[in-house]
Amino acid sequence: MYPEIEPYDHGMLDVGDGHHVYWEVCGNPEGKPAVVLHGGPGSGCSTNARRYFDPDAYRVVLFDQRGCGRSTPHAGAPVVDLSTNTTDHLIADMELLREFLGIERWQLFGASWGAVLGLVYAVRHPERVSELVLAGVATGRQEEVDLLVTGLGPMFPEAHARFRTFAGDADDLCAAYAKLLHEPSVQQQAADEWCAWEDAMLPLTPNDPRWDPPAYRLAFARLVTHYWANGSFIPDGYVLANADRLAGIPGVIVQGELDLGNLVGTPWLLAHAWPDAELVLIRDTAHGGSASMTEARIAATDRFR
Repeated sequence: MYPEIEPYDHGMLDVGDGHHVYWEVCGNPEGKPAVVLHGGPGSGCSTNARRYFDPDAYRVVLFDQRGCGRSTPHAGAPVVDLSTNTTDHLIADMELLREFLGIERWQLFGASWGAVLGLVYAVRHPERVSELVLAGVATGRQEEVDLLVTGLGPMFPEAHARFRTFAGDADDLCAAYAKLLHEPSVQQQAADEWCAWEDAMLPLTPNDPRWDPPAYRLAFARLVTHYWANGSFIPDGYVLANADRLAGIPGVIVQGELDLGNLVGTPWLLAHAWPDAELVLIRDTAHGGSASMTEARIAATDRFR
């Protein structure tokens, strides 16, 4: 990765609905604009994300999506309203931030949920996107969510039994957890159980130190279940059905061959539906990434600089 750098500018952007989104800009103020879309939903941006870009060539924008990281109000608060936290709101926030920073077009760099958000943004605003660099790709389909919440249960039976039991063996585990995560007497335990399942189904993923604060786990679990229980607030199959709108936008999909999300075929379906995409497969790598995946993602940003 490129050396560690610090932002040369940062702030809080009032995006409406009582939300203020944290943003920062690193690298070369005159460089090629790129925006980092973090995962989750709810993980917040990390300092390591700055290091995927040549700091002499790129003007790198990072921001914490609504409800997480340094943005306010934080979804890890004891009581929180998520009604104005949807995919439409996040895309509107991106447009406000782009205009605020005076950027015409930018490269979208994201993984996992960040890939979903980037793809939806690119479908709706293709004229604002220079390239996409995606990893651990998802598109927000219900089939992808069902795989992670129930379909992988037989692979990790003990962990999934505990995960189901806490939610009373509900038919819709996302909706059940979303409700439990707003009940004061059990909300923190529900967050811990949700995050324990996340850890169980991603066995090759290094432990993220951000898991440690209880408020982080609560915000993360609330936002993931909020989005997943509502179909990511997009029509099912939306990205693949509209992938023709990505024509003319070059992109790289960096995917681990051991990523369990591959079981529903998402990276291959996307690569075939998106005319200008290149699919790069990384051996011995799961959803959490690896040194080889990092190298491939940096090779993509270097190519586009």
